[in-house]
Amino acid sequence: MSEQFFNDKSMGQIKRADYKNPELSITKRVSDLLRRMTIEEKVAQMLCIWGQKKTILLDEDGKINLEKLGTHLPNGIGQIGRLSDTGGGLNAVEMAQLANSLQKYFVEETRLGIPVIFHEECLHGLVAKDATSYPQPIGLASTFNPELIEEIYSAVASEARARGAHQALTPVLDVARDPRWGRVEETFGEDPYLISKMGIAAVKGLQGDGNFDDKNRIIATLKHFAAHGQPESGSNCGPANFSERVLRDTYLFPFREVIKKANAKSVMASYNEIDGVPSHANKWL
Repeated sequence: MSEQFFNDKSMGQIKRADYKNPELSITKRVSDLLRRMTIEEKVAQMLCIWGQKKTILLDEDGKINLEKLGTHLPNGIGQIGRLSDTGGGLNAVEMAQLANSLQKYFVEETRLGIPVIFHEECLHGLVAKDATSYPQPIGLASTFNPELIEEIYSAVASEARARGAHQALTPVLDVARDPRWGRVEETFGEDPYLISKMGIAAVKGLQGDGNFDDKNRIIATLKHFAAHGQPESGSNCGPANFSERVLRDTYLFPFREVIKKANAKSVMASYNEIDGVPSHANKWL
């Protein structure tokens, strides 16, 4: 019998596990689920596959083969990145069908039935076949029009969600202070205040009120935390060596504002190091 249900001998019936009961509190449901999970299942929920999709999802002819999932992902998986680039690129219908098929497998065939999260790149529109492409953020910021930005990212969210995505790896809140850096066009510019206003608008467009009840919004991801916009020598992922005052006044300011005022649901750590400490392992940060 699946872990999602259990026998209640006193009632003479099969009852649903607490973590599957939407009438209970989130805290109680999470506690119940964690109690049931093995170490392997917990580790799996911390992982994401992206480039490995070819090995895990496709056969020798490049066709999608869901039978391989049981071999490669027996304990489930936390995230699968960019279904849009599977097998050389899927159109909207193919992408939605693949998302539904994968979700059906993880919910019905794994021991605990934990759904998977699908994320996509949505910097200036969903990066997928036949999707709408908008101007780069550096151009969007030059409009000085937060209402327009919110409208654009609302449309991006709708398009991504219709194809099965749950999370967007955007907006970029890096403060661009070195023109040699090759990712300046991904940012909203060099002014922390303007970046914060554009970031708030983008997150509100992507997430709406944050309830996701209308199935038309997706999780926003603030990146890159932190100090990614002025790397040493302008090299992407180069070290960032700044005083705490500069960090707080310039590079942390947009993140603080957007988290507080738009309730962004996720944050991506930067790939650099600050004062010799990699951001992923920086407890102070």
